[in-house]
Amino acid sequence: MIPTDNDKVLEVDRKAFAQAVDRVAAVSSEKSRAVKMQVQNGQVRLLASSPESGSAEEELEAAYEGAPIDIGFNARYLLDILGQVEGDAARFGMLDAASPTVVRDVGDASAIYVLMPMRV
Repeated sequence: MIPTDNDKVLEVDRKAFAQAVDRVAAVSSEKSRAVKMQVQNGQVRLLASSPESGSAEEELEAAYEGAPIDIGFNARYLLDILGQVEGDAARFGMLDAASPTVVRDVGDASAIYVLMPMRV
């Protein structure tokens, strides 16, 4: 079941985004590997924290116009998907913080991934 009503579209440079997720996730707790994305016009901010390691934050430019959205993901799952994307950019289709997100490879229209968010 692939969601079709996700109206918030974020497009990021795949390589830079994957590297930022990996760096931020290094401080997240080993159990949840949670990374929070704060998306707003023209940028995405990645946040992670844990009582043992402190917190980390990265900010990247991104193609996004729309209402701001905060959504969390398991960094492992996010990095697995980004590792499969072969094009230069990944496109995230989001509805809200509790609904499945659709990730597409901008360079390959046949590649579609569905990622469930998590509470962060």
